[in-house]
Amino acid sequence: MIVLSLQSGTSADGIDVAVVEFTVDPPVDPLVDPPADPPVEKTRSGVSRPAAPAVALRVLHAATVDWAPELRARILAVAAGEPLTAGAFCELDTRLGQAFASAAAAGAGAAGRVPDLVVSHGQTVFHWVEGGHARGTLQLGEPAWIAERVGAPVLSDVRASDIAAGGEGAPLMALFDRAWLGAEAAASARAIATVNLGGIANVQVVRPSGDVVAFDSGPGNALIDAVAARATGGRLAYDDGGRLAAAGRVDAPLLDELRRHPYFAAPAPKTTGRETFDLGVVDRAIEATRAAGGSARGSAAAPSLEDLCATLTELTACTVVDAIPATDAPSALIVSGGGALNPVLLARLAALAAERGIAAASSEARGIDPAFKESLMFALVGFLSWHGVPVRLSAGGSGEPRVAGRFTPGRMPLQLPPPLAGVASVTITTSTDLGGPPR
Repeated sequence: MIVLSLQSGTSADGIDVAVVEFTVDPPVDPLVDPPADPPVEKTRSGVSRPAAPAVALRVLHAATVDWAPELRARILAVAAGEPLTAGAFCELDTRLGQAFASAAAAGAGAAGRVPDLVVSHGQTVFHWVEGGHARGTLQLGEPAWIAERVGAPVLSDVRASDIAAGGEGAPLMALFDRAWLGAEAAASARAIATVNLGGIANVQVVRPSGDVVAFDSGPGNALIDAVAARATGGRLAYDDGGRLAAAGRVDAPLLDELRRHPYFAAPAPKTTGRETFDLGVVDRAIEATRAAGGSARGSAAAPSLEDLCATLTELTACTVVDAIPATDAPSALIVSGGGALNPVLLARLAALAAERGIAAASSEARGIDPAFKESLMFALVGFLSWHGVPVRLSAGGSGEPRVAGRFTPGRMPLQLPPPLAGVASVTITTSTDLGGPPR
C-alpha cells in the first residue's frame, strides 16, 4: 500500500510531504476476506484473537514545500488570534487545501507512484484547551481539493475522534513510537524516551510493558522562531543552525521567570499550542524580570536577540528533560523534528539528559530523518485507519480507542479492505533517492 502524508506544523515553515510504502507480514489480500485460519494470539485474559501483523515501512520520497510568503503570514496571524470573517475563513481554508493538493501532486510525481491514500493533517490554527484538557482542535486545508487533484481518497481531521472520546488529541507520536520502539524497550527492560521538537515539543516514554506516556512538554521552536522573526522584521523565520543562540548567553533570571509558567507545573497528560506559548509569554517574563531588578545585563537593559535565543533554547531543553518522569529512567532520548537540526539545542538536550543517565541523540542515528518523523507517523495513522484499526492518540481519555480521522473519497467510490487486528511492530527503511535535503 502506498500512503502519501502531508503536514505543516505549528511553526508553519512548510508542507512536509512523504510517500511511504507499507508491506504486511503475513501479507493481506485487500480483495478477499481474511483467511479462515488466521494466526492467533492469546490476550492477558487468555482469550484468543487474530494476531496483529508486523508492518514494514519504506520511505520512497520526502521533501518540504515552502508556503507562499503571503499565505504563511496569514497562517501565523490567524494562529496568533487575528479574527476572520466567515468569507475570509472560507478563503483561507480553500487556499490551504489547494496548496496541500499541489504539494501532494508534486510528491506523487517525484516518487513516481500513485498513492492509495493521502493523509492530510492540515494546518493547525487553534487547539482549544480549557480546564487543563483539550476541548477541540481546528486544522485548515479542505481535503476535497487534494482528493480531486491526486485522484485518491484523503484521511483528514485525525485528532477529533480522540478528543471526543475524552483524550487530548495530542501528541500523536505515541502510537508510532509504541510500534517502532516497543519491542526494543521490552527486550532491554528499559524505557525509551522520544521528543519531537516542532513549534511545540512533545515527549513520549515507551515503557517495557508496552505502555506509552505521551504529552506536550511546552515550547519547542515556537518562541525561538517568534523572537527571531520579530527582531528581524521577518527576515529570519528561525534560528538557523542555532547561530543566534551560540552567539548569546543564557539570562538566568529570565529563564527562571519563564520556567514559572503554570503549564510546566501542570500534571500530565496535557497538551498545549502556539495560543499558549506566544510572544506575550516572553514579553511578560522580560517585564517581570526587569521589575525585580534581576536581568543578567542589569534592570534597565533589554536582552539582545542573541541572549533571548540562548535563553529560549535553554528553556526548551530543560523543560523537555524535566518532563521525562524520573520513575521511568529511560536509557535513551531520541530527538526528531526541526529542532533536532539545531546543534545548540541538540547539544543542550544531550548535556541535560546525560546528567540523568540518558543518552540523547537525533533519530537520524536510528535511520529516521528527524525532519520527517512526523510525516511517517501520519502515514502510519493513515494505514491504520484505512485498515480499521482503532488507536488511542493520547494518554487518558475514555480508555476506548477510536479509528482516527474521516475519509474524503477520491474519484472512485470508497472501498475499504477487511480490518486488521492491529500492528505488532513497525520497521523502517529508506529509499536511497529521496526528494532533497530536509529543511
